[in-house]
Amino acid sequence: MKYGIVLSALILIGAMFAMLLSAGALPSQGQDPQQDTKQETQKRDFAVDVSVIAITIAVTVQTSGGRYVTDLAAKDFAVFENNKPRPLTYFRHDFNAPVSLTVLLDVSGSMAIGDKLAEIKSCLRPFLLSSLRPMDEAALLIFADGAVEVAAKHTIRKEDIWTVLDKTEPFGKTALNDAVGVSPEYANKGQYEKRALILLTDGVENDSEYSPEQALEVARRVDVPIYTIGYEIPLSDEDLRKLKKSSTTTPEGIAGNLERFSRATGGRAFFVRSPEELMAVLGEIKSEMGHHYIIGYTSYKNVSDEYRHIRVTIPKKNLRVRTRMGY
Repeated sequence: MKYGIVLSALILIGAMFAMLLSAGALPSQGQDPQQDTKQETQKRDFAVDVSVIAITIAVTVQTSGGRYVTDLAAKDFAVFENNKPRPLTYFRHDFNAPVSLTVLLDVSGSMAIGDKLAEIKSCLRPFLLSSLRPMDEAALLIFADGAVEVAAKHTIRKEDIWTVLDKTEPFGKTALNDAVGVSPEYANKGQYEKRALILLTDGVENDSEYSPEQALEVARRVDVPIYTIGYEIPLSDEDLRKLKKSSTTTPEGIAGNLERFSRATGGRAFFVRSPEELMAVLGEIKSEMGHHYIIGYTSYKNVSDEYRHIRVTIPKKNLRVRTRMGY
């Protein structure tokens, strides 16, 4: 979530002062100190702390057949927060706008099995060096053994990222949930409005302190869509036996967690089993980022800081709309 200008002000103090003056309620010399205390309490009761938050979200619009819709205007969108309509305060749609892409790469020991990491690297090289445009920027985060490392900061020099990536080898356990929890905040530091996090993993979790629910709770606080790519995730209990932390871990559970991370943040989940499929998916993600509508509205933060549900619709049009579920 992007925070705009946060205003903290005392509301109606001037009006209250005038009311007290006209009512003769202001203390005079010699007035009872207890009365002074009572009036100070009344002043605090009138004080209202208002935090105005600028919410910005990426929205994808497609036809029922999957074609991206590119000709919508601000007037076509309706935004609801907790089912209450919110007027749009910002709108932008520029297919040619540069993007800020953050790759979150699983480099744990399980990625060495079947040369998964090597195959992913063989696809990331042409994607970084050829598919991304000169002004697009990218960053590389790698995770293993409970740590997420910024291997390469956001840069337009994609060859620098490849230099680091080429030397990266698999090691250690997989703290997938922890990585998902902390990485969106970094991805949000990209300089461009169109930002996304691509998570590449086999989905095997065996070292996190966060549960999937806790990771999701943290990740959805930031307005960065997460595109998860499950690369050769285990398809049987036999495949999982040497890798899983919990006896309750299943291939279906792995896929379900990746889908939840993406669905809640406005991204998509993909499951591929070959370098050719991976190359196609990376191209699809890059294309979708170009089609993002960036829209904004204002809300008000309260002391309870409860979860807010977001719903975006295109009235009178039979279109599929995808964005983050809330914050």
